[in-house]
Amino acid sequence: MSRRMRLALAAVLALLLVADQLFPPPLPGRAAPHAQVVLARDGTPLRAFPDRTHIWRHPVRADEVSPRYVEALIAYEDRFFRWHPGVNPLALLRAAGQWAMSGRVVSGGSTLTMQVARILDPTPHTLRGKLRQMVRALQLELRLSKREILELYLGYAPMGGVLEGVEAASRAYLGKPAARLTEAEAALLTVLPQAPSLLRPDRYPERARAARDKVLARMTTYWGAERVRDAREEPVIAQTVREPLLAPLFAERVRREHPRRPRLETTLDAGMQGMVEQLLASRLSVLPPRVSMAALVVDSTTLEVLAYAGSADFGDESRFAHVDMVRAARSPGSTLKPFLYGLALDEGLIHSESLLADVPQSFSGYQPGNFQANFSGPVSVSHALQKSLNVPAVEVLDRLGPQRFVAQLRRGGLRLELPRGAAPNLSVILGGAATSLENLVGAYSSFARGGIAARPRYTREAPLEEARMMSAGAAFIVRDILESGGPLARAVEGGVGVRRGIAFKTGTSFGFRDAWSVGVSDRLTVGVWVGRPDGTPNPGFFGANIAAPLLIDVFAAVDGAQPGPRFPPEGVSQAKICWPLGTRGDELPPGLCHEQRTAWILNDAAPPTFPDRLRGGAARYTDHRDADIGLRVRAACAPGEMRAVEMARWPAALEPWLDAATRRHALPPAWAPTCKDAVAPEAGLKIVGVSDGETIRRAGTGPAPELRLEARGGQDSLTWLVNGVQVGRVAAGRSLLHKFPVAGPYRITAMDDAGRFDSVEISVR
Repeated sequence: MSRRMRLALAAVLALLLVADQLFPPPLPGRAAPHAQVVLARDGTPLRAFPDRTHIWRHPVRADEVSPRYVEALIAYEDRFFRWHPGVNPLALLRAAGQWAMSGRVVSGGSTLTMQVARILDPTPHTLRGKLRQMVRALQLELRLSKREILELYLGYAPMGGVLEGVEAASRAYLGKPAARLTEAEAALLTVLPQAPSLLRPDRYPERARAARDKVLARMTTYWGAERVRDAREEPVIAQTVREPLLAPLFAERVRREHPRRPRLETTLDAGMQGMVEQLLASRLSVLPPRVSMAALVVDSTTLEVLAYAGSADFGDESRFAHVDMVRAARSPGSTLKPFLYGLALDEGLIHSESLLADVPQSFSGYQPGNFQANFSGPVSVSHALQKSLNVPAVEVLDRLGPQRFVAQLRRGGLRLELPRGAAPNLSVILGGAATSLENLVGAYSSFARGGIAARPRYTREAPLEEARMMSAGAAFIVRDILESGGPLARAVEGGVGVRRGIAFKTGTSFGFRDAWSVGVSDRLTVGVWVGRPDGTPNPGFFGANIAAPLLIDVFAAVDGAQPGPRFPPEGVSQAKICWPLGTRGDELPPGLCHEQRTAWILNDAAPPTFPDRLRGGAARYTDHRDADIGLRVRAACAPGEMRAVEMARWPAALEPWLDAATRRHALPPAWAPTCKDAVAPEAGLKIVGVSDGETIRRAGTGPAPELRLEARGGQDSLTWLVNGVQVGRVAAGRSLLHKFPVAGPYRITAMDDAGRFDSVEISVR
């Protein structure tokens, strides 16, 4: 070759390289926006999002497609795909000869690379168009590997209607992934791109079958006559093409967070998601209009989200179908109480059986009440948490401090939204802030993860973001209380919760706007929400009657694992403690232990009962009795010899709630006659108008008897309770009318803001 020819050839090659750089093939990575598909962890499409031309496409890798399909595709379309440089001259010559002899196109001579080139850069069926295809094919071969070219075909081959790619076609027509294609199905999808509109199996099954059989005949050499014969017997049955729609709000969320990725693989479990959506759908018939539901299921170990239902019914706009209530900030009601008690355990303020006062109380003007408007008197931390009592929770928060509580929650990853300009106050524990179901579930996972909370993860590559919420010991104690009621309930009631293996808490926001239930098992953390997304009330809807049953059903449906044994971590032990002092029973003389309980204690600490808010003085004090008659005396009025008796004082607010037996040995005896002028702690408040032991009778079939409740000597406000239920609160000196519609015994109690009280027992007949 002469030097001039070599220079000319070099110039031509240089021009071709420049042209290649100036006019590169339009690879998918340079075209936007893309079609996107969101996949479950097993590859099941959750939701497909079309591109700007409304094409549905499910990107797929070559190793995710059945080898049968790849074999049929290469054997039928391009036997020399692995060897040619993008253009097969022999195939082109053969096609040209067939056209010259028959006067029509018998075969196109196009390679798979040329077909990909035409998909990416459509050209007319002309000689000029064919030449452009060939050039584009050569460009593709220069830039991409054979595997990458094959995957472009697998993802972009036209399959009829708005479908492109073998995975989209397999899912839409056959209801299965392309990895599980039979020989007959592989042959069908191989031939479909040749005439996608004419060979659609859902519309023209006979045409599709005839074309499929042509491919099968070609495959006899590869698969054998027997396999091909069996494949030909398989009918062509295709389902109606429908958009995949599982976890639609979840898929929309993931897509928005990853807008440039055509294929989004998530942690969702398709089977579990289907069961959760069915459970929500099954409850729609009993819900009022405009009420929605949300549910979130995560793996407690990895925090991978396994099921995510952001609304009750994605197709029902009247229920705010497109509002994702997994992410919405709402009042959490009482669902924060487990964290309060766990943090108080870590601070050394309480143990599981610490004595709390479930009675009407005022905390600097804040007067919480219980959900059922009744009070229980002396309660333990375990009882207060299990029954979700409000006043004891506020009492503990008052000792811990609301600002400290909110800061510790934030440190553990649970952020609360407060009203603009507001500082944390005591109402936080009863729902006076806002958070989301997503945040609550992440925080509740700490009870299954040794006190470490974490953020839910939606993709496997997402990092595990963890933060310590509380100690492992506090998490164990709180979980045990929620699950079984604590050591006492385990022994007395057989631990019903232990057999179920679920520790959960409910919550109801003010005005019945939000009903919650969140819980953990050994494997899962689950949260549910029920309410109206627009925030309007749902009277009668609260956590225990609407959310908790749904939570239990979700656990039953998705968590078949039996609860395993769980042992207290280091620092957690059991101890006998005594009321009212709250300290260890083995450190007290019997006379100071009015009621013994078995408690979980943390770090060997048994903190005493909170100081009395209404009455000063030490919890242990010395009382003096007349040595002969046993009545209470003072030195100034004792007729004879005195003896000292050490006493344990109950909080003043709880004294009206003590039963007769406890009162006999817990409270001092009456004053001796010589000390009649001495003043008892409860003196100064007296119920008048009705006597202790009085019987009230209904007049025939007349209306229910009504009493005017009055008391003398109270200060500020009087709280009236009938059988422990608050029936009214009036200013001191004012009376209160109350009806007694049901016959039976009644205990009437009056309490003022200073903690003084008086009680009478009557009978209505």
